[in-house]
Amino acid sequence: MERVHVLQKHDQIVSGIDWSPRSNRIVTASHDRNSYVWNQEGPEWVPTLVILRLNRAALCVQWSPRENKFAVGSGAKTVCICYYEQDNNWWVSKLIRKRHDSSVTSVAWHPNNILLATTSTDGKCRVFSTFIKGVDTRDSKAGSSSDSKFGEQIIQLDLSFSWAFGVKWSPSGNTLAYVGHNSMIYFVDDVGPSPLAQNVAFRDLPLRDVLFVSEKMVIGVGFDCNPMVFGADERGIWSFVRFLGERKSSFSGSKYGSQFSEAFGKFYGQSKTGVSNDGIDPSRSRGGVHENCINCVVSLGEEGSSRTLRFSTSGLDGRVVIWALENQEDLSEYL
Repeated sequence: MERVHVLQKHDQIVSGIDWSPRSNRIVTASHDRNSYVWNQEGPEWVPTLVILRLNRAALCVQWSPRENKFAVGSGAKTVCICYYEQDNNWWVSKLIRKRHDSSVTSVAWHPNNILLATTSTDGKCRVFSTFIKGVDTRDSKAGSSSDSKFGEQIIQLDLSFSWAFGVKWSPSGNTLAYVGHNSMIYFVDDVGPSPLAQNVAFRDLPLRDVLFVSEKMVIGVGFDCNPMVFGADERGIWSFVRFLGERKSSFSGSKYGSQFSEAFGKFYGQSKTGVSNDGIDPSRSRGGVHENCINCVVSLGEEGSSRTLRFSTSGLDGRVVIWALENQEDLSEYL
C-alpha cells in the first residue's frame, strides 16, 4: 500500500478518527485536547480547528449519521457535541457535563441523529439527547427523543462493575450493545423507561469494541487478538458463536453463558446454568491474523444497509485487516 497523505497538526497521541462518507471529511481527536476537521481541497487536506474547551485529553470521536455534527468523549468526564458555525467558519461545541464519573471511553450515535450512547471507566453506559436548535429539526420519525432538551439523560445502565468500552447501536436502533472489562458483553433492547437487558459472559480476554453486522449478529474485538462472533436466536437470546478465525467448536455452548438481567444485571455474575471449565482448551493459541490487542472494528458496508458483509479491524500490532462474511456458511442464519 502507498502512503498518499499525512495529516500533521496534533502534537500528542491521536486517540480518535472518523471519516464521513457523504461529505468526505475527516475528524480527529487527540490527547493534546484538540480536535480538527479535515477537508480535501485539491491535493491537500486542510484542517479546521474545533473549539472543544477541554482540560483533559480527547479520547474518542464519531460523526453523526447526517454528518452535521460529531461527538468527542474525553478524560474530563464530558462529551462535546460539535457543529459548524457558518458565520465564523469554525466548529464549536456544546458540552454534556456532570453526568459521567470518569473518562468517556466510547460514543455511538443512534440512527435518528439525536440520541447518543456513551461508555465510561465508571462502568456505566448512558444515553443522552443531543438536540441542538438550529442544527437539528423536529422529526416525527425520531419520536420523543426530538422533544428532549440538549444533554438530557434518557437512561443510565449499571450493568457492568468494571470499565465499559465499545458501545454500538443496531442498524434499526432498537438494540444497544457495549462491553465491559470483566469479559462480558451487554445487550439492551427497548432503551427507555423499561429496557430489557441481557448479558453474555465468556471465559476469554475482555473486548474493547463491538460492531453490529446485522440485527442478530455482533462482532466483538479485543485482547484475544481474534474477532468473536455473537448471535441472537429466534427468541432474541444472545450467545457466543465462535471466533471468526476458526471453525465453530462443539463445546462452545459449555464455555459461555447467556442470561437475562431484569434488574440491570443485578446478578450478572451468576450463570443461567452451571458452566464448567471442562470444555476450555488451555492450549488454544491467542490471535490469528492480529498479534496484539484489536482496539477498533469498522463497517465497510453500504451506508444505510441493514447488514454488513465486510468490515475492518485495527490493533496495537499496527495491522489493518479486512474481513469478509460472504463465505461463512455457518453464520448465514444470523445475517
